[in-house]
Amino acid sequence: MPTGGLKRPGTVPGDRAERTGKRALFGWVMFDWATQPFYTLVVTFLFAPYFVNGFMADPAQGAALWAYATGIAELIAAALAPVLGAIADAGQPRKPWIAAFSVMLVVGLCGLWFAAPGRTDLAPLVLVAFGLAILGAELATVFTNAMMVSLVPDRRLGTLSGLGWAAGYVGGLVSLALVAGLFVADPSTGKTLLGLPPLVPLDHSTREGDRLVGPFSALWYLVFVLPLFLFTPDRREKKPLQAHAVSAGLAQLVRSVKDLVQNHAQVALFLLARMLYADGLGAVFAFGGIYAATVFGWGATELGLFGIILTIAGTIGAALGGPLDDRRGSKAVIVLALCLFIAASIGVLSVGHDHVLFVLPVAAKVQGSAPFASAGEQVYLVFAILIGLASGPIQSSSRTLLARMCPPGKTTEFFGFFSFSGKITAFAAPLAIAAVTHATGSQRLGIGTSLVFLIAGLLLLLRIKAK
Repeated sequence: MPTGGLKRPGTVPGDRAERTGKRALFGWVMFDWATQPFYTLVVTFLFAPYFVNGFMADPAQGAALWAYATGIAELIAAALAPVLGAIADAGQPRKPWIAAFSVMLVVGLCGLWFAAPGRTDLAPLVLVAFGLAILGAELATVFTNAMMVSLVPDRRLGTLSGLGWAAGYVGGLVSLALVAGLFVADPSTGKTLLGLPPLVPLDHSTREGDRLVGPFSALWYLVFVLPLFLFTPDRREKKPLQAHAVSAGLAQLVRSVKDLVQNHAQVALFLLARMLYADGLGAVFAFGGIYAATVFGWGATELGLFGIILTIAGTIGAALGGPLDDRRGSKAVIVLALCLFIAASIGVLSVGHDHVLFVLPVAAKVQGSAPFASAGEQVYLVFAILIGLASGPIQSSSRTLLARMCPPGKTTEFFGFFSFSGKITAFAAPLAIAAVTHATGSQRLGIGTSLVFLIAGLLLLLRIKAK
């Protein structure tokens, strides 16, 4: 529990704590476990491909609509996050905000059920539901991130953040294994990833297995977010929210931007660096599976296994990165992990259907062979695992570094900027990839532009004076 009236020099009561009960820490960590299936099942591996290739009649149109919905929702979240953070830092407890955005997430996820094949007239409803889910997840995360500094002292922030990311990866892994292995069947075989018929009778003709992903993720969230509300303490302030709080929050936002640039230049530089390498990070993950499917002809089985393997690698990386963060510092961990991520990304792009490392010839994959049976697939998988190992510490230590750099009393507000920096240019790298691919006709060169964002972010990070 928080230490109440006990203060350390330079801290604010209710914003920092020397020790917190294990149940409180468990509740905070479980938020990452609760939200991860939305990103794993809906955004990345299962529902998004179904929306584009199964629900919509024209896959190109489906991809464009999905991208527009994602971009609009993320931009709204990016704009709202600093405003809400400023209001919360004025004295509001954080759990009511988390509860409100949780409702948005759950309602949005349940709305994905309406994406029945052939009902393209319901596409606007499904896209609005998806956007609502993005808003709920992203804005709730702003407030849970800001709770970190009230739960553990500075020297334990890295471990706590790493545990959260690791729990999220494990939650994504377990949910992916359950849904892909027991519920969602491959349209061509009628079997799940485990080669079994779906565990419950689902109408294959209306793709109920794919549509169930949304409500399943909502139920998962409702169950596993409860420990946060039951066990994790909120800040002690209970000031009533008044009408002038919003205008005060907006005014504070303007002052905060000026203050950030003028008086917290190191934090501003870090947020800029993080914006760049987060764009590159997201692009590699978004297009890595697409590239593999193009090179090796991977289908649902291979991509499902690929997702599970990368999730396991990310879990291990996050778990190892947390203690290393506490010993060596957040910046050192991010720099090391970014270097590994960049090298592994180059390695992934060096693999073709009949060569590895750009020039070494290997036998091409035989159609119908077992997953990952060819030498090219195996080399690709090794580099992909390294990417997964590096991604966990990059994300976890980025959160920890900001928590350590935040001035007292501005934690929620600056985590709003943190969310803003990760979303405001979320489509910069994908658009660059699309432009280069279109101009050169090479998917490899297109995805390679993500390295520009990663390297630029790394170079800016090296200029930050932080540990």
